[in-house]
Amino acid sequence: MSMAEMMSKERETRYTHNNGESTACINEALRDDELRAILAKLECTKDKEVFGLVCKRWLHLQSSERRKLCARAGPHMLRRLASRFFGLLELDLSQSLSRSFGITDSDLSVVADGFPCITDAGLVAIGSSLHSLQSLDLSHCKKVTDKGLSAAAKGCNDLRFLRLEGCRFITDTALKALSENCRNLEALVLQGCMRITDSGLTILASGCRQLKYLDLNKCTNVGDAGISSISEACYASLRTLKVWDCYKVGDGAIYNLAKVCKSIETLIIGGCRDITDESIKSLVLSCHYSLKNLRMDWCLSITDSSVSCILMNCKNLEGLDVRCCEELTDGAFSGLGRGDDHAANLKVLKLGNCPKITLSGLAIVLDSCKLLTYLDVSSCPHITKAGLDEAGLQIPETCKVNFNGSLTEPLDMLV
Repeated sequence: MSMAEMMSKERETRYTHNNGESTACINEALRDDELRAILAKLECTKDKEVFGLVCKRWLHLQSSERRKLCARAGPHMLRRLASRFFGLLELDLSQSLSRSFGITDSDLSVVADGFPCITDAGLVAIGSSLHSLQSLDLSHCKKVTDKGLSAAAKGCNDLRFLRLEGCRFITDTALKALSENCRNLEALVLQGCMRITDSGLTILASGCRQLKYLDLNKCTNVGDAGISSISEACYASLRTLKVWDCYKVGDGAIYNLAKVCKSIETLIIGGCRDITDESIKSLVLSCHYSLKNLRMDWCLSITDSSVSCILMNCKNLEGLDVRCCEELTDGAFSGLGRGDDHAANLKVLKLGNCPKITLSGLAIVLDSCKLLTYLDVSSCPHITKAGLDEAGLQIPETCKVNFNGSLTEPLDMLV
């Protein structure tokens, strides 16, 4: 029986004996847990949607079972959503910076105002009602401040994933609220929150010691002290750390990471220009089994010695980005191809804007890295498509080569 048929039957159906006498309607015969079991077994999305149209009781049960919601709403609507879907585990309130359909003048005024629909009032409603919430995405909600986030943190103690990308008014005060209330936090995205400082990260580390994923890209007031606090507090859990364009981060943070975090898998340090070969080699010696993705574009002090160390020791490395490391030469690859399976698992390699790398070095890479799926050699003056063909170098069939910067980059790593 479809849900449409069940809706009409519910209004008139009664369980009957053989003599045809009515005994009880379905709402009287079935308990809430039995109705929930029926809802759980519905496979058709349409049937699940119309389940709540049968009656108010069924609507309440349907709402209580909702676990994930994506909404673009203001404070008034958020209060209504919070009171209805009180069992939510994942809530996405992120604001898009662009739209795929026609832009109007009114749309542009909304963009100029910073998407005012999500405010602290809405987060207060979330904190007062959605106590089971585990995932909250507030990306680009530019009106959200420490006040609203603190209210959400106090009410949602089981929060595991929080995304605050582009929330420009978030400061260390919000991190204090997370530290005091959200001890189970595992993933935190603070990209572009430029008011965050080392002090805030130290406070965060005192309470949130189970972080697996921390994105601090473009948090330009973060330095070695803050990163070291996170490393020491989350040494057993931390797998991904992103500090792209955090120019205050240097060797001190990397040395500390190498000392205490033995299981780091993804490290994004692009634009951290004070990082040198010695700290990178220290990291490689500590994390050579775990390291899978390493992005260090624009680390201008990096030379052949550290890149060679990475390729020779990190057996599970899948992605490496050394674009704009202008001191690199073919010597970075000289250790490859000597019988061992060095860099055998490498899939993504970005060498763009490395002017000293030539076809000789690339030949070594192609001979050793058979699993490559993406290779960036854009703005490498000694490497061209014609030169590659003339030298008879074979690119793996599954590998896309970016010669001029126009090829779409893979989105699944090194970002």
